[in-house]
Amino acid sequence: MSSLNFIGGEKGGVGKSVVARVLAQYFIDKHQPFIGFDTDRSHTTFTRFYQDYASPVIVDSYESLDAIALALDEASDVKPHVIVDLAAQTAAPVGRWIQESDLFTVMADMGVKVNFWHIADAGKDSVDLLQTLLDTYGAGPNYVVVKNLGRGTDFSQLDRSSAVQKALAQGAQVVSLGQLQESSMRKIDRRDASFWAAVNTTSGPDSLGLLERQRAKHWLKKTYDTLESLPL
Repeated sequence: MSSLNFIGGEKGGVGKSVVARVLAQYFIDKHQPFIGFDTDRSHTTFTRFYQDYASPVIVDSYESLDAIALALDEASDVKPHVIVDLAAQTAAPVGRWIQESDLFTVMADMGVKVNFWHIADAGKDSVDLLQTLLDTYGAGPNYVVVKNLGRGTDFSQLDRSSAVQKALAQGAQVVSLGQLQESSMRKIDRRDASFWAAVNTTSGPDSLGLLERQRAKHWLKKTYDTLESLPL
């Protein structure tokens, strides 16, 4: 089955692009075809790291967003996954496009599972934005709530919230993303490197050292184990 994965959270700095990148690497390593779309006009982070797989899309243009559905339709024979890295403050235009296009019905007819990934830090904003996401789409898509441990460690506010209880009642999956050492992540980012390149490059500026590579491999393995637990 194909899947359409919106990687969001609406708030800047919660780690949406990291999740998009690690999901992309997971599909690559598992030999599962995927297509990526990047909605960030300023940094185009997803496109920079996975330029052979991702392309930019303009959220203010229905014609541009239509390329997401078109990619699934044109490649229906290989049943690809699609990853859409949603930049901060893109929920409103994307939501209008989804609702006015009746996207969930179209995807259901095509046999495509729609997953909304809500990337959360430990702050109250992430709780409120999860509630907004659920109020907007209801039982239409599947939900994955990701507690990003690289953006906080005390998620008790989220865990006790009515928003997460509502999400769980609708069948949502709640998982944690472990933290990769900050200095290693900075090196990877400066190189514009995929995670595969990061753990397999042994020389050059900002290459990871022996144990840094091992920690990155261990982090990827644990993250893959988490992804394996989800009905992607």
